[in-house]
Amino acid sequence: MIRFNTEADFSFTLKNKMLLKRWLTAVAAEEQKRVGELSFIFCSDDYLLDINRRFLNHDYYTDVITFDYSEDGCIVGDIFISIDTVRVNAEEYRQGFENELYRVMVHGVLHLCEYKDHSDTEKQLMRAKEDYYLAKLKF
Repeated sequence: MIRFNTEADFSFTLKNKMLLKRWLTAVAAEEQKRVGELSFIFCSDDYLLDINRRFLNHDYYTDVITFDYSEDGCIVGDIFISIDTVRVNAEEYRQGFENELYRVMVHGVLHLCEYKDHSDTEKQLMRAKEDYYLAKLKF
């Protein structure tokens, strides 16, 4: 089951929820995974910075943090997304807000499918996978 939530004191409305659930489930299936409990939590920069500091000992802003509880081919996790950073990145990369948001969402799912992005090679593969799956998202 895929859930979409916002943190308290933060206002955000996600459009096309049913389509996005089908798309993300299809992404997992193509990666030979099934979706268990998957939560997207939309929040502010400050909220995600606090999570980054407390749980990962990183002192910087980011667009997404994925907590992976997956096992036995079933993806389970919490994907926290800073809407503030997504908006900034959309402008910086000259992308529409929704396109950048969907990229970050699939990025989190790809982490749950065991993709990493530490090395340049891993980053290139992750970006190629994001592009591939974004091309499959049709409204």
